[in-house]
Amino acid sequence: MIQDIIAAGGGLVWTIASFVVALSIIVGVHEYGHYIVARWSGIRSEVFSLGFGPRIWARRDRRGTVWQVAAIPLGGYVRFLGDENAASAGPGQAVDPRLARQTLAGAPLWARFATVAAGPVFNFVLAIAVFAGVMLWQGVATDRIVVGGLSPAPPGVVNELRPGDEVLAVGGQPVADWAGLFRLAPTLPAASPQDWTVRRDGVELTVSGPDPMPARISGVAPRSPAAAADLRAGDVILAIDGQPVTRFDQLRPAVEAADGRPVVLRVWRAGAGEADYALAPREQDLPVAGGFEKRLLIGVTGGDGYVQPATRRAGLFEALGAGARQTWDVIWGSLTGLVAMVTGQIGRCNLSGAISIAEVAGQAASTGTHNFIWLIGVLSAGIGFLNLLPIPVLDGGHLAFYTWEALTGRPPSDGALRVLTAVGMALVLTLMVFGLSNDILCR
Repeated sequence: MIQDIIAAGGGLVWTIASFVVALSIIVGVHEYGHYIVARWSGIRSEVFSLGFGPRIWARRDRRGTVWQVAAIPLGGYVRFLGDENAASAGPGQAVDPRLARQTLAGAPLWARFATVAAGPVFNFVLAIAVFAGVMLWQGVATDRIVVGGLSPAPPGVVNELRPGDEVLAVGGQPVADWAGLFRLAPTLPAASPQDWTVRRDGVELTVSGPDPMPARISGVAPRSPAAAADLRAGDVILAIDGQPVTRFDQLRPAVEAADGRPVVLRVWRAGAGEADYALAPREQDLPVAGGFEKRLLIGVTGGDGYVQPATRRAGLFEALGAGARQTWDVIWGSLTGLVAMVTGQIGRCNLSGAISIAEVAGQAASTGTHNFIWLIGVLSAGIGFLNLLPIPVLDGGHLAFYTWEALTGRPPSDGALRVLTAVGMALVLTLMVFGLSNDILCR
């Protein structure tokens, strides 16, 4: 009992620490975007704060800006000269007229727009850098199907392939690249071993190898039934409810046939052998062409067989392009998901709060540095998108006010700003409470 309490406490500390680290990086980059563009634009920053509440550390730089860490690590802010509050909302405080140009309210429209937009833009830049960095670190699969390594497999799986083999055909069907191999795999007879035709040391020969798409887990979704059951990447599913499974594409019909009741998976894990895991599939909304559909899922992904591809070094521009595309995918997924939720296409449980994000951060950190860094990129892109929503108190709300000013030639009145800011604050707080309630109720 005591050991369980200590383990649970350690897990909680790990989760909180992972969440604080991830959020601090993302918020720090976001606020630094505001700060540095404001400085370039001639706007003075009085306080740069990581966190809210009581100050626990601070120093003043030569420009007069106080850099501080506050006790509540759930955000941050830059307070500019003359700001009425940390959100830079309201008409502002009275300042010496000679310093008016150094305030956010007294700066030219272009400077205000650039300063506010810089926060989300820096979040997108961080996301692109993270995704590109991971690609540069890991490399990309070679165009030709060259075996880079072999993953552990359960006893009885025959694998005569060797690192360096170039795969020419599987089951007598020629393949030219990895995409072609994945397209071919479902059409092959469900038999093991398969005949693999390879070129080894300049000699073409046929060897026995595994099915190209075994029921091997390549990833586990955070907060999923599989994560709760402690399934891990690299595990191989041997059976569901006693029925043998040889391919990953056999999992979906088996899970759907259970119709929501708990299923028992027989799983092999390298170094641990076989064990049974009981878990209940959960209905989730999945994006498909033209919208969303509900599916019963256990939260595992596949496609990563026993044969690992050889990799090559990615070029810088190639990696940046891939990082930009991945960032756009996160933004577009966030937008379509938000629209689908508002229009009732998907359920309320798709909106998560701080508890879920903390759990995801803890799980990502516990599964490896790569997953944690990747999550920072995903969260940074998502937070950048959310901050651009045209809600007062968010950056998007300020940009909406500035757009109104650019179109009409005058800013909204102080009364309108106060009312809209109050409405925006109420909306943001409502969404936060809604997300936290989903964290607790949607299990």
